Parts: sequence; C-alpha cells; structure tokens
Amino acid sequence: MSDEGSGTAAARGGRRRSTASVPDLVGRAREGDARAVARLISLVEDESPLLREVMKALAPHAGHAQIIGITGSPGVGKSTSTSALVTELRKAGKRVGILAVDPSSPFSGGALLGDRVRMQDHALDREVYIRSMASRGHLGGLAWTTPQALRVLDAAGCDVILIETVGVGQSEVEVAGLADTTLVLIAPGMGDGIQAAKAGILEIGDLYVVNKADRDGADQVRRDLRSMLALAERPEGSWKPPIIKTVAQKGDGVDEVVAAIDEHFAWLETSGELRKRRTRRARDEIEAIAVTALRARWGDVHGRSELDELAESVGAGESDPYTAADVLLDAFTD
Repeated sequence: MSDEGSGTAAARGGRRRSTASVPDLVGRAREGDARAVARLISLVEDESPLLREVMKALAPHAGHAQIIGITGSPGVGKSTSTSALVTELRKAGKRVGILAVDPSSPFSGGALLGDRVRMQDHALDREVYIRSMASRGHLGGLAWTTPQALRVLDAAGCDVILIETVGVGQSEVEVAGLADTTLVLIAPGMGDGIQAAKAGILEIGDLYVVNKADRDGADQVRRDLRSMLALAERPEGSWKPPIIKTVAQKGDGVDEVVAAIDEHFAWLETSGELRKRRTRRARDEIEAIAVTALRARWGDVHGRSELDELAESVGAGESDPYTAADVLLDAFTD
C-alpha cells in the first residue's frame, strides 16, 4: 500500500468510484489497493449508509494487527517519533498503517494535517499507508470514527497500526482505550516534565519515551518519571512500564522502543491481557454506536420537543433526571 501522498489522491479517486460495491472495495483493499482503503475510510468518516455493510464485510478479516497508540503533550515530537518507528518496523518487514488524528477547526471542521508534511520519508513505500483524520472537535484526542478506521486498516493487511493523537494534553488518555500498547512521550525543556501526571497520562502508559534526550534535563525527566511510576500500586505479575530515552530526529534509541513494544505485546498475549483489552475496546465501540443511534432517534423519531420538555421539567424542579430518562427510554421500548 502507499502512504498519505497516494492516500490523498486515493481518497479523491475513491469518491469518483462511488459505484463500486462494498465486496469489491473490501476485496481490493485486502489486496493492498490504496484507493480502495481510502474509499472505505472515507465511507467511515462520512457516516455513509453503507457503513453497516462495510463493517460486516470487514469483520472476518480484522483482529490481527498490533495497535500502538502514541500520545503526549504538544511539542514532544510525536510525529517525528512516529516516522522513526515506521522506519524501524519496515526494517522488520512489517506492513504499517498510520492514523494521524489532527486538530480540526471548531468553525470549518478542517484539520491542520501537518503529519502529511512530516512523514514524507515514507511517501513512496507501498507497504505504508498514512491517513490523516480530523478530530472534528471530538474530545479525547481522537476522531470518533477512529475505531472503524482501525478496522479498515487491520482488514487491509496491516501488521502494525500506529495511532498518533492530536496533542491536546489533558484529554489524550482516550487513546489507551483503542491501543494494545500505549506510548507516552515526554521531552525535557517543556516546563514541568511530569505535568502530564495531573491528567492521568502516567496511568495509561505501557512504555514511556523521553524524546529529545540530547537536550539538557533529559536524565532528570527520566528520574522524575521513575519516581512517579514507583508510587503506583500494581498487582503482582503486572507489566512494569520501561522508560527509554530517544532522539527520534536522529533515530537514536528507536530500536529499543520497538523491542520494548514487542516485549509488551508478548506479555499481553501470555497474560491474557490482550483479550481483555480487545474485548473492552469492542464493548466501548458497541456502546458508542448504540448511544449515537439513540441520539439520532431522539431527533428522527420524536424530534427535540420531548427531550426539551423533559429538560425544562427537570430544570424547573418539577421532575428529576432519572425519572425523565426513564420516560425517554420508555418511548423507545413501547
């Protein structure tokens, strides 16, 4: 497969081929056709009426890719680190998919999509597929369509899928719910290196990377991290997150990161944690789809009037939120 350079054109080309059937698109995607992959992800992002058919067709082919989340505050070098990881993974012969979720304008919905610029080193590699996705105002650092986009890349034969979040600081912990392995990047010279602890970042990482380690203060950041992690209570036999120093721009230490990722994945498989994480991921996805469908029915079936009336009743103290919620739910079960 090709990367974002072809992926962008593929997205446009995919839209031109809108008459292609879902089985045809899925079959071509599994053969590594970047245009078909782009078209399927576009159907996801556009909330196409074909989305149910797409997910049903992809399901038998998904569940094999190793999913790695990359998170951290803005400026720590997530895009550079992602690119360096791709280089190492390709050396190992892995087919790699990348979902780079960029911040989007709350007014236009447009995204900065800066990762397209920073990952041009892989532009001609047919075994790398890069897709920038706009968060479209979704909190948590991810686009709400990310789980379905992951399934597309998984079914298309990617061995490893990297998810890079937008870099929104305290909202980024959501990536841990989608990844098998979560990398948390921290860099010296960014103020308080452990500031992320207040956001729960130090509770979600399976691997901590002190990037830009050639800068002053890198050793201190590593010591601070080690001290903070030592305070966490972990059950016996649980994974102990390593801390690795890297200079991603030069590729230094990236091989150690890949080795640690492989070690963590092996632990996930032998401990049974991999199955638990993926089951939890599926449960969250099902719940999100169900809630979205309910909200759509509030508008499509009953309009906003009933919900508004209930809200006014609760706001006026004439009812309580639980009773109002029961009334709303009963409207769908009668």
